[in-house]
Amino acid sequence: MELLADHTVRIVALGSGILGAVAGTLGSFAFLRRQSLLGDAVSHAALPGIAIAFLLTGSRAPLVIMLGAAFAGWIGTIAVRSVVNRSRVPFDSALGIVLAVFFGVGLILLTYIQKMPNAAQAGLDSYLFGQAAALLRRDVAAMAVLGGVAIVLVLALWKEFKVLSFDSAFGASLGLPMGRIDVLLTSLLVVAIVIGLQTVGVVLMSAMIVAPAAAARQWTQRLGSMVMVSAAIGVASGVLGAVTSAIVPRLPTGPTIVLLLSAVVAVSLLLAPGRGLVWRWLRLGRLRQAPQPDPVLIHLYALSLQHVDDPGHGHSVAVLRTMSPRDADIDGALEGLASRGLARQRPDGLWAPTELGRREAQRVVENEGGVDR
Repeated sequence: MELLADHTVRIVALGSGILGAVAGTLGSFAFLRRQSLLGDAVSHAALPGIAIAFLLTGSRAPLVIMLGAAFAGWIGTIAVRSVVNRSRVPFDSALGIVLAVFFGVGLILLTYIQKMPNAAQAGLDSYLFGQAAALLRRDVAAMAVLGGVAIVLVLALWKEFKVLSFDSAFGASLGLPMGRIDVLLTSLLVVAIVIGLQTVGVVLMSAMIVAPAAAARQWTQRLGSMVMVSAAIGVASGVLGAVTSAIVPRLPTGPTIVLLLSAVVAVSLLLAPGRGLVWRWLRLGRLRQAPQPDPVLIHLYALSLQHVDDPGHGHSVAVLRTMSPRDADIDGALEGLASRGLARQRPDGLWAPTELGRREAQRVVENEGGVDR
């Protein structure tokens, strides 16, 4: 409780929580659209915007820096789409090109600024890896306003964003302006990235977009639940990371938050019901231990379907051999089926499935896709 009474800790925890909520909400849509790496490109593209905003104004005010970063990030997304639409360069390659070019320009400008005889430039390099401890009340207020507007727009345009994420062609057929909706959603993603640059930095911001959504996707199949779980994971990791960095001396907040998110993703990938690796291993083990259906019984059942009026119609061992591999022990299999009450040998030496055998074979066939009649 004494730790939470500290003003700086409260400010950093609040700012990190806001960032986690906004990044988790908007990151869900980017994840579902398979554009998670767009966040990486936008965050790196924001660096030259930060530098240019400082060069033009000489100020490190949060609003000025955010506007510069948002403008550069938005230009970066336009550049990616232009490269993809006007050339044969695939989307991931376009992301790599834009990321490298913008980040390189940003580093050059940042190096130039560091050599300027201007005391105001001190601390600009903190935007590379973040410096959450430097957050002020006005910074958190700006994050809350921008993040709040982004979340309100998501709620107001929920149906449109949902259609865009799953079937944009269907939305276009309904007359929805899918191009404009796409631009708006991308712009909101830029906002989520911009408000987090001071907390986790340019390099690690992409993890705030991808990790909460990736973890949430393992626990639910519904978009609404996924967005809420993703936002909750973002908030919890942000607040816990801020508190942990305050407890442990010289532990940076941004990397701590990202490490906590990575741990949540790892746990989700392993333990999520139905989708986790552990569940898959357990299910595979149960399948391996389950008794395998006897192919000879299936063959007898398939043959019996050709004699619906005479379920007890018998078939010779020779016929069953033609339906089985050469090395199959047909006689031994038939004796085993007879001992289990699944098949019987008629007085004329022919074999037929019993009623129990037909039910068992029918169950297996229905589970595995059917038998040609």
